[in-house]
Amino acid sequence: MADQHSVRCNKLRRSIKREGAHALLVTNFTNVTYLTGFSGDDSYLLVRPDGETLLSDPRYQVQLQEECPDLDCEIRAQGVSMLKSIAQVTRSAKIGRLGIEAGSLTVALQAAIATALPQVELVPCNGLVENLRLIKDRQEIKALRTAAGLAERAFAVIRSSLRADQTERAIAHQLEHQIRLFGGNGCSFPPIVAAGARAALPHASATSQPIDSAGFVLIDWGADEPGGYKSDLTRVLVTGKISPKLERIYQVVLKAQQRAIAAIRPGAKAADVDAVARDTIGKAGFGKYFGHGLGHGLGLDIHEAPRLASNSEVVLQPGMVVTVEPGVYLPGFGGVRIEDDVLITRQGHDVLTSTPKAWDEMFVPI
Repeated sequence: MADQHSVRCNKLRRSIKREGAHALLVTNFTNVTYLTGFSGDDSYLLVRPDGETLLSDPRYQVQLQEECPDLDCEIRAQGVSMLKSIAQVTRSAKIGRLGIEAGSLTVALQAAIATALPQVELVPCNGLVENLRLIKDRQEIKALRTAAGLAERAFAVIRSSLRADQTERAIAHQLEHQIRLFGGNGCSFPPIVAAGARAALPHASATSQPIDSAGFVLIDWGADEPGGYKSDLTRVLVTGKISPKLERIYQVVLKAQQRAIAAIRPGAKAADVDAVARDTIGKAGFGKYFGHGLGHGLGLDIHEAPRLASNSEVVLQPGMVVTVEPGVYLPGFGGVRIEDDVLITRQGHDVLTSTPKAWDEMFVPI
């Protein structure tokens, strides 16, 4: 295994020991990728005190040799179930207390493992790998910067070529295409492209509606870089006659976002950062129209810990990466959300995204 993955597994071993387990069966595919570098799925990882074994099948044999040449693998034969493979490697390792990822393993599989291994005690473990993933290492931060750059380059092309007859769906598809042309895996999630009143839907699906008559369009997109790390941005482009109402809402949301970003530093409480943006929007009279948390973590998943929300108990630490995305959504009129990706550093923070967002930079005549 590469050094970075060995470091992660060694840290995990210490957590497993604290939980009172002898080993951990990692069943969350993203966690398997984080610990090994293997980018496939349908594979589990057994992390033991003396090493790791990846349980997979013949479809991934060559891929595993390419991505994880030094990783011990148990490739089950055709017709051999994953359950039987789990039982075999657990018995071979003489594990008495097996940790399981309680948030990932189904009740049915847990029961099946318990039946197949009656002499083994199953120890539910919560978030052991996710807790490691909270703090990004240098390679992860580099990958997240790459993901942000891919998203921004694609958006610049879309913005420069925007036409009145384009539909929301066409713009979403073009974002995907451009990210791939620039070397990414594609979008990190289906882009949200919502024109006019449809921008009041925070998670609107792109439709066949043209953007010509709406006057403005909200675009929420991100890129998946070659290593699987994600970015997440949102901008609102003004494509028609300037609306004083839209400008007022936009300036409120922008101020809320800027103040929240300024509050991000090591030791700050996630709930307090959320409150900075929420108070700004509330004092402007739009509090009830900001109905979601301020942001979320980024990494191999588009939504992961930590959360910036009013009920979060997280204290920010260097190496965490979060989105900051306040929004105001008025039914029948539309919505404004402005989103950037932010790294918490030892000195404070570093905004990883730099696509223009000042009000006078949002006009795109079409």
